[in-house]
Formats: sequence, structure tokens, C-alpha cells
Amino acid sequence: MRAVVAFLLLLFTALLSAQAPRQVSLIVHNGTVVTMDGTRRVIENGAVAVDGTDIVAVDTDAAIRKQFQATETLDAGGQVIMPGLVNTHTHAPMVLFRGLADDLALQEWLTKYIFPAEGKLVSPEFVRTGTRLAALEMIESGTTTFADMYYFEEEIAKETKTAGLRGVLGQTVIQFAVADAKTPADGLARAEAFITQFKGDPLIIPAVAPHAIYTLDGPTLKAARDLSKKHGVPTLIHLAETSSETQTARERSSSTPVTYLDSLGVLGPGVLAAHGVWVTDSDIAILKSRGVGVSHNPESNMKLASGTAPVTGYLRAGVALGLGTDGAASNNDLDMFEAMRTASLLAKLQTADPSVVPAATALDMATMGGARALGLERQIGSIEPKKRADLIVVSMRSARQTPLYDPISHLVYTTRGDDVRDTIVNGKIVMRDRKVLTLDADAVLRDARAMAVKVRAAVK
Repeated sequence: MRAVVAFLLLLFTALLSAQAPRQVSLIVHNGTVVTMDGTRRVIENGAVAVDGTDIVAVDTDAAIRKQFQATETLDAGGQVIMPGLVNTHTHAPMVLFRGLADDLALQEWLTKYIFPAEGKLVSPEFVRTGTRLAALEMIESGTTTFADMYYFEEEIAKETKTAGLRGVLGQTVIQFAVADAKTPADGLARAEAFITQFKGDPLIIPAVAPHAIYTLDGPTLKAARDLSKKHGVPTLIHLAETSSETQTARERSSSTPVTYLDSLGVLGPGVLAAHGVWVTDSDIAILKSRGVGVSHNPESNMKLASGTAPVTGYLRAGVALGLGTDGAASNNDLDMFEAMRTASLLAKLQTADPSVVPAATALDMATMGGARALGLERQIGSIEPKKRADLIVVSMRSARQTPLYDPISHLVYTTRGDDVRDTIVNGKIVMRDRKVLTLDADAVLRDARAMAVKVRAAVK
């Protein structure tokens, strides 16, 4: 008899447990969920359940509320819940050079203005101040992951972690003396120390960033790639950004920048090539065969008149193609919604075909495409169980966004960065109802304005 009673008690307890909602840390509910998953599901009146750092379920609001109860909730009524945006190429501290030198070609812009200004100004303090400003701008405009190339990258990593963002951060290696390294060997040593310091971090993926073929010789390019391979970390590099770069490649006994890097053994999985404007069909085939990701930066390329990347060629070939803003010194902002819209419209103009790079493709480039380009497609880029909870909530309530027939169309052709209401990275709310929680916005802006006085004085 006792055994029967014990069994019934166990059965009753099990039934209660089965019916009780599972406790999770966060539920984002009552919004239209744009998942960007394999079937590109859009769930009206949907919700996302998050536990710790991970997404545990995505379904209708009713289904999620039946299965889960949360410590914290976000009401996304009248809004879109979507994956956080992935900016595959920028130079975060260069927000402090925003508007410093406009309307110039790349080489003149770099050699006459940017490199001299950096030589006078770049320091750990400059980098920290600029990174905090960039992080504030990215959080406010819905970017949750960014790839960066700059100096004193360990300072960028620290500020990125404090802000709660995810970063693929590359310590720059360049041929001439810069603020944090007098020689390429010094730059490589700094890169290795940076990798050792941050490898395995939950938010920071350290990388090696050889600047470009026009600022590095062959042996240094090879050494930088070898260092990446040694530690199993990404390589970030500018590639085929301008027509003058093709001349550099020809002078080194190769036909294109792509074939030059391939002849050195630099290309391969884990390499992210920024820009990729001046490439041939055979170059694209090489990039695809080597597993190289490409970052398309339409606004920077247009502003510097560097050219227009063959986006349709990359897409046809199946190259992992993401979007980037480049640094705010040449964009002049870090708004990935603008990058999406520009990428779509520019491709239509370039090809005289309004059907190319439709809204869904542009949105993919800014989410899953960027994740693939960075080799992070298993962790981020879509709203799916077991992926990291990198999410944003985007308002669709304004006059500009009314009426709403298709959320995908609105996200690409209508939305701006300041329509983002909430930003979540790694399961943590870093902005709620437009208030950034991880940074003191007033202090960030005050410090940036004070640094701008030093910038102005240095470049007179």
C-alpha cells in the first residue's frame, strides 16, 4: 500500500511539474518576430524566451506564455523583434574624426588627413573615448556585433565589454610607425598579446588585422596570417577597395589584389575581406573556394568614390557577404539600417535592375550574412533556440512607418537607427526604451566633445 501511495505521489508531482511553466530570465513578447531562420519565418504576435545568454524558444505569444514565465519581460507591442545587426567592418575610435575631412578620394583622405591626425592624436585615452562614443551609437541604432580594425585594440575590447556589445576585434598591423607599434614586428607582437588576453572571452573574439596590401609587404602579410592560424582566430583585412590597389598588385607580379593575397597563402577560412570592390569574376570564384567572407561597405565606398562592389556577383557565387559601415570618418555614421537601404538601392542602380538585392536579401546581409562572413552563423544572426540572445526591438509606430504592410520592406526601406527601442546582447538588456543601461550617455558625449577640441587643435 505504501508503495502505491508513493508511486501516486511521484506521479502527481511529475504531472504538476510538466504543467508548470519553465522559469527563464527574459521574455520579449507581443511583437512581430522576424526570425531570419532557415525558413525566414515571420511570426505575428510572437515572442522570444531567453534564459541566461541563450534563446530557448521562439513562437507565438500565447505559446511562449504557456510554456515559460520570466524574471523580466519586454513588451514589444506595435514593434518588430529581430536579430541584432552585425556590422562586419568599422574602425570604432574613428567616430572622433567624423566630418574631419570630407569629399576626398581614399588615398588623399588617408595620407593628407587621417594618417597625420592619427599620428598626433591616437593614444589609449583617445581610443577609449572614441570606442565609448561608437558603442553608444551602435547600441542606440541596433548593432549588437561589430568587427573592428584599429590600434590599442585591447582598450577597444575593454570598452566593448563594458558597453555589453559583441566584437570581433582586430589589432592592426601596418608597415610604418603608428601610435602603438613602431614596426610591423611590434604590431605582430601586440596582436599576439591581445589574442592571449581575450581568447575565449564570451563577448570578444580577438583577431589579427593586417591593414592592406598597399600598406604592408608580402612577408608581413604572410606573418599576420600565420599568426591567425597559429591561434585559430580571424584575419581582418582591407581588400581591393580602390583601383590604385590593383596597380600595387600588378607591381608585385600579380594580376589583382585577390590573386596576390592568394599567391601568398593569405586567403582561407577565417579571413574577412573588407570592401572587395575591384574584383573580377575569377577573383570572386577564388574568394568563394577559399571560404573568405566579404564585407560590403556601400556608403563609405560611395562617399570616397572608391567604386561599387559587384554584390550580385558575390551573391550568385554564394560568397558569405555581410554589410559594414566602415568608420564614421568616411560614412559618417554607424547606422546599419542606412547601410541596408543603400546596399539595396545601389545594386539596383548599378545593374539597372530593380529586382536585385530585394529587401529580404539586404536584411539577410545585415544579420545572417554578416554572421556567416564572420564565421559566427551558429551563434548569432537569427532568432533560433540555442543561439545567443542578441535581439533588438524596432518601433513601427511613427508616421513614417504607417501604414505597415510588410515588416521586411519597412526594416530596409523605411527604418532608421533611432527607431530601435530596445537592444539585447548575450541575453542582457543594454538599452531599454531608448535608455542605454551600460553607459552613461551624458558622460560619453561630454568626453567626446572634449576630445574633439584636441582634434581640432591638432589638425589646424
